[in-house]
Amino acid sequence: MDVLIFKTSVASQQDAGRVQLMLSAMKDIKQYNFDLEDCDNILRVVSYGLEPQTISHALHVAGFMCEELPY
Repeated sequence: MDVLIFKTSVASQQDAGRVQLMLSAMKDIKQYNFDLEDCDNILRVVSYGLEPQTISHALHVAGFMCEELPY
């Protein structure tokens, strides 16, 4: 299992709801959550071999900035 951490422009629960169905539909994602109280609006994704670019691209298509952070 991999844990991927992203800085995003998802700033509200309403924004998170806009991408929830998309993230839930990705079969390689086991779990994800947003930390909207963090200044970077963090998205954490637990996955099985999913490339970070897949998540970044999906959020960009939905209209959000998404950048992988090192940890």
